[in-house]
Amino acid sequence: MTTPQRPSIAVTAANQTERHDFAGSTTPPPQSIPEDSPLPAQQRPISPQPSTSSSKKTTGPARPRWILHMQAQMWRFLMGIGMLLHRMAPPHPPKPSFKRSIKATVSNVPGDFELHFYVPKDYEQNRRTNFAKKKYPCVINFHGGGFTLGSPSDDARWCGTVVDECAAVVVSVDYRLAPENPFPTAVEDGVDAVLYMANNADELGIDENKIALSGFSSGANMAFSVPIRLYDHQSEFSRVETHGASSSMLSLPRTQDAGSSSLSVDRIVRSRSHTVAPTLASLQKQQMSVKQVETTQSVSLCAIVPWYPSCDYTQTREERRNTSVRTDQDLPAIFTNLFDESYLHPPDTIPLDSPYLSPGIAPTALLAEALPQDIIMHTCQWDMLLAEGEKFRDRLTGKGINKTVHYKMIEGVPHGWDKAPNPLKPTPGVKQHYLNATNHLRRIFAKQGGDANEDATVGGVAGEGRRKSTLVN
Repeated sequence: MTTPQRPSIAVTAANQTERHDFAGSTTPPPQSIPEDSPLPAQQRPISPQPSTSSSKKTTGPARPRWILHMQAQMWRFLMGIGMLLHRMAPPHPPKPSFKRSIKATVSNVPGDFELHFYVPKDYEQNRRTNFAKKKYPCVINFHGGGFTLGSPSDDARWCGTVVDECAAVVVSVDYRLAPENPFPTAVEDGVDAVLYMANNADELGIDENKIALSGFSSGANMAFSVPIRLYDHQSEFSRVETHGASSSMLSLPRTQDAGSSSLSVDRIVRSRSHTVAPTLASLQKQQMSVKQVETTQSVSLCAIVPWYPSCDYTQTREERRNTSVRTDQDLPAIFTNLFDESYLHPPDTIPLDSPYLSPGIAPTALLAEALPQDIIMHTCQWDMLLAEGEKFRDRLTGKGINKTVHYKMIEGVPHGWDKAPNPLKPTPGVKQHYLNATNHLRRIFAKQGGDANEDATVGGVAGEGRRKSTLVN
């Protein structure tokens, strides 16, 4: 959730972050399955745990949606001014080369959204020959803003750096925002963006083996949660709509035998009247309709690049603030309340430990299978999200997941430090850290193409297995 450092036009919001104090009602524990169960991730429940951290009570009545909508519109306008000032700083960031509008297919909420394309200088020349001689790596980027604010042009400097340094096509996703489109619409739009790029790779000149994701703040959360949702989609899970529950998803393996007495539930959606993990019999009694997921081309991601991500929504805002070394840099409650009430709606139907919301506490087997091997991760020292980011880093490199994490904590900066609305000059150090990230990304792309020289230098682990866990600063 990118801290509107852009609205920092009024306050230094760029120097701040978010917190939650949201939740649903407590639920009796569903049938438990050990974390080290031999069952594949998609056949094991990823359901809310009976701990107080995954089911926290709200402190007051929810505000009407029309008030949230008006507040969101106001802050989007102010944030737009802040980001305009940010883009005025020399050198000016690039503008999109072209845009495409695509329809939402993964989400149950109909609609469409835009993809903004940033392409290398020789892209048009190669397009004329149908990319016969050259195809490009692709980075799909998700902007921040607490799932409520922001636009695909916010990260234009990052997009331009990736284009120049990696000779890649960068696609910035204009996913649908809350409160108009609450959880999990943003994540599902992200999956649609990935599927669109993979399914149209030949036309767009994309190397299917070199597709990566990046994101900032809430967009960095999506950089983790989109691969998880994509994994479920490609595992041929079915979509189940419950009658009377505002939140729309239970994910069931399509291969589940209808006559079986057991049921694997990926995510338990809790409504006011139903707080127990359902059985197959109860699902049949409620006459839930199952919508079959269309078979799509398999997509394999090679890397993700999260910048100061939010990873664990079971942590309250207060708990996160207590980990911050500079509470004066925290984002004011006026923003965090807007983000939480807008995206986590209705609050008592959202499982805060859903892997689509809190990837940092997702099951080990799911993270091992769903996430790519290489992760280029940056956090901020003065950020209330630092502690959960470092905890997630340790999980990713630990036993059972064994990812290669190229990690850097940027010292002396707050959340969203790279988006300061200074029209005179870019924030010092931003270009350096962007270049550091693209250096890793370029080497990862080279590995996918079998470049032995580049492969030998990645992460300092030449000659070691792909499953080797590595922490690289």
